[in-house]
Amino acid sequence: MNMETPITVEGATPVTRRWSRMPGWQRGAAILLPLAVVGYAGAKLAAPAPTVAAMPPASVTVATPLVRDVNEWDDYIGRFAASRTVEIRPRINGEVTGVHFRDGDIVNKGQLLFTIDARPFAAQLAEAKANVASAASALALAKSDLGRATRLVDDEAVSAGEVDSLRAKVQAASAALAAAQARVRARSLDVEFTQVRAPIGGRISDRRVDPGNQVAGGEGTGGTVLTTINALDPIYFEFDGSEALYLKTQRNRQPGAAPAPVEIQLQDEGEHRWKGKLDFTDNALDQRSGTIRGRAVLDNPKYFLTPGMFGNMRLANGGTTRALLVPDAAVQTDQARKIVLTVDRQDQVTAKPVVLGPVVNGLRVVRSGLAPTDRVVITGVQMAIPGTKVAPTLGRIAPEAQAAAAPVTAPLAGEATFGR
Repeated sequence: MNMETPITVEGATPVTRRWSRMPGWQRGAAILLPLAVVGYAGAKLAAPAPTVAAMPPASVTVATPLVRDVNEWDDYIGRFAASRTVEIRPRINGEVTGVHFRDGDIVNKGQLLFTIDARPFAAQLAEAKANVASAASALALAKSDLGRATRLVDDEAVSAGEVDSLRAKVQAASAALAAAQARVRARSLDVEFTQVRAPIGGRISDRRVDPGNQVAGGEGTGGTVLTTINALDPIYFEFDGSEALYLKTQRNRQPGAAPAPVEIQLQDEGEHRWKGKLDFTDNALDQRSGTIRGRAVLDNPKYFLTPGMFGNMRLANGGTTRALLVPDAAVQTDQARKIVLTVDRQDQVTAKPVVLGPVVNGLRVVRSGLAPTDRVVITGVQMAIPGTKVAPTLGRIAPEAQAAAAPVTAPLAGEATFGR
């Protein structure tokens, strides 16, 4: 029978009739193809699974902590203030006739600043001197009369009462002369006060009164303000410290020790170049802010520092101490604690909780939690997982270059420098 000729079966179902009409090669393919698929799938299932290659240990760089002597500081922010400030006021009434400085000049103690019309006071001085001459003449006459009367007492030509009266006149004339001389000194002071001179040296402000204006003299704050002078050498730096920093400083201070040194950095500076010492600490804390007022004093011979300028100040809170230092980037945060990753002798990563101190040139002071022989992960920290093994490479910890100047905004938590 020819395989290409379809066979028709009487009484067959539609599927059977479709199968009977298919050519022989299609019916053979329909039978063999499923068998081939099943065989291929069985062969794949029977084949062994490929092996996965193990990941090599992560490469990290390790180094032992840097051991150095450091000076620890506490940081504050504050303002410069004049060591002395004087308001220049006249001590007499009168008309200003001259101004003898330029606004903003540096003036010396005793330098002439203003002159006030001296003519009325010169006239009063001349009158006082004339009164002195008159009182001196009256005293001379009283003494002469007393001398003659005294010589006549032995001859009983003058009574004792008259002598006593003449002696009283001499005493009165002496008192009148003393009063006249006191008025001369007072009028001399008035003439001297017509020249207003600088009571201190420093930088003067602008003039408040021009020549031709009348000014009022007086004691205290009663007189007219002519100008002000700020003493700038030395200059003060005033700051407020928290109660915690105050307690820390008090506990670290040694009895009889010299005033604590301070160093100050201005807004546009990259280092603390201004040196001084702690000069004053207030006698009580402010109950509202919980801070205490302090003051440092610095030399300012060129008058560069000006009252009102801001600065970051660091105060030495103790002597030089031995410290372990690691890169600040090597310190990790684990919830509320700080940790440092180390590698043991079996090259296994271990996380060690540490207590940190301030930063010194990019290196963080570790107060506790590390040993000088620990191998700290300084590079590849992200690849080092506690409990896993790594491939360590020996490195070295060194101080970083000093950072660029940052604007003065708020005090830092703490700071340190390498011991000298």
